[in-house]
Amino acid sequence: MIESFIAALSAHPDLQALALAGSRTGLGSDTLSDYDFYIYSKQPLPIAFRRELAASFTAKAELENDYFGPGDEMQLKDGTFVDLMYRDLDWVEEEIRRVWLGHQARVGYSTAFVHNIKTSQVLVDKNGRFTQLKQLLESEYPEALQKAIITNNHPLLRSKLTASFFDQIEHAVQRKDSISLIHRTSALLESYFDILFALNKQTHPGEKRQEAWVHATCSLIPCCFDEDIKELAQSIGHANQLEVITRLLDHLDDLLKQEGWVLSL
Repeated sequence: MIESFIAALSAHPDLQALALAGSRTGLGSDTLSDYDFYIYSKQPLPIAFRRELAASFTAKAELENDYFGPGDEMQLKDGTFVDLMYRDLDWVEEEIRRVWLGHQARVGYSTAFVHNIKTSQVLVDKNGRFTQLKQLLESEYPEALQKAIITNNHPLLRSKLTASFFDQIEHAVQRKDSISLIHRTSALLESYFDILFALNKQTHPGEKRQEAWVHATCSLIPCCFDEDIKELAQSIGHANQLEVITRLLDHLDDLLKQEGWVLSL
C-alpha cells in the first residue's frame, strides 16, 4: 500500500520533490519507525487534496498537524504510519547556505537539518533542484563549521562567566528544582553532542539514537562515553549529579585537548 500512496502523493502537480528521511534512512528502522516523507513545494499541498488522500488510503488521519511546521500524520489501512512534512526548496537552499556554506552554528543540533537533507532518499525530483542542493552536502565537512560549532557550544557547558549549563544545574540542585534539572541537563547534552559530532566532522542526526550514531560514525569518542552517559541519565536529581557531569565534561575536554583544541576552562 505504501507504494500506491507514494504514487498518489507524487501525482499532485504542485509537488516539486518528495524525499524519505528519518529512521527509515538512518541506522535501521524497527517496529516503532514510521515513514517520514518530506514534500517540497512552494506551499503545503492543498488541504482538499490531502483530505482525498486520507479518504482513499487511511484508517486514521490527523491533517494540518502544524505544531512543528506544516504537516499531516496518517495511519494507512494496512497499519503503516506515515508522517508528511511540507517544506519549500528555497528553505532547503537557505539552510545549506547558512550552515554548510556559511558555517553558522546553533546552540545544539547545529547540523541536524543538514543531516536530514543529506541522508534523505530522493523518491521524486521533478526538476532536479532538490538533488542538486543535496549534492552540495557531498563536499568535505567544512573545518570552519567544525570550529564554529565547538567554539559556540563549548563555553556554554561550564566555562563562560555566568549562566553556563553547569551553573544552572548547580543552582537547580540548590533550589531542589526538579524540572529545571531535567531541562538544563538536556540542554547540556544538546551542546555536548553537537561538539562531539562536529569534532568528528559528522552531521548531527537529531535527538534520537545519538549514542548509537556516535558509535556508528565517530572515531574520536571520549573515555568512558557509554558509562558517563548512562550514569548521567541515572543521576538526574540525585546528590552525585554534579560529580557525574564533571566527569563527563572532563572526558570530553581531555579528548578535545588531545586533538589540539585550545579550550577556555
